[in-house]
Amino acid sequence: MKMPPFAFVKAHDLPTLFRLWEQAGEDARLLAGGQTLLATLAFRLSEPSVLIDITGIAALQSIVEQPDSIRVGALTTHAALGADLLLRQHVPLLTQAVPQIAHAAIRNRGTIGGSLAYADPAAELPACCVALDATIIAASKQGERRIRASDFFTGLLTTALRENELIMAVEFPKQAPNQRSALLEIARRSGDYAIAGLAMRLTVNADHHPDEARLVFFGVGDGPVRAKATEAALTGQAITAASIAAAQIALSDDLDPLADLHGSGAMKLQLCRTLLSRIVMQVMTLEKVIA
Repeated sequence: MKMPPFAFVKAHDLPTLFRLWEQAGEDARLLAGGQTLLATLAFRLSEPSVLIDITGIAALQSIVEQPDSIRVGALTTHAALGADLLLRQHVPLLTQAVPQIAHAAIRNRGTIGGSLAYADPAAELPACCVALDATIIAASKQGERRIRASDFFTGLLTTALRENELIMAVEFPKQAPNQRSALLEIARRSGDYAIAGLAMRLTVNADHHPDEARLVFFGVGDGPVRAKATEAALTGQAITAASIAAAQIALSDDLDPLADLHGSGAMKLQLCRTLLSRIVMQVMTLEKVIA
């Protein structure tokens, strides 16, 4: 199917973008990596009057180290996330997540800002942002606004972004020496969206027991799902087969997956229990080796 007709303009800085966006009206769409937008245009699921190309805006492109965080510009591609040495050292969860994202061609064009703004419930990066308690920086003509990742994803394919507001950058806290993170997912084929996935950050004490856990599941709800009851079941005690089993039982309080083309809700819940066991054992085995 052919794309619908539309006008095309390019913005090279934020003031120009906001002026063009306001002039174009509510039917305008921003073009960054285009990995979702171009597909929806091809199937005429989206028919914007104007496409505004933002790929030339330098303010959206850098990865910068700050005292306690790493600031990642919204136009940073998935491939650049995986290759960046600062992120590899200070935000290793992103490094682990990138190889799970689609295929190399998509990783070379798709951007972190595009992934977060689209808010696909089976995508890896939204779950990573919530697990790491990242801050999403939105920008509009009125200025910048800081939004916690846990408040950013508001429902199926919806976010807290306001009209004529875009993601400018994401700030990820640096991983502390006593923190560990990991991401696991189950998909039918490499590159497919996850049937179920889990992003985890664990903070351990001097006895190598979890003091804090942040468990965020994806592919099993209308957005990233933080499993707070399961987190509570894991923390404050040694990790044993019994404590993992108790945490797996607690998942029923956190997750209620709907059936989809991959299988039943009960199957998805069981996959999440399997992921939980695997990821905790992976991280705690690493902790013992380090200790």
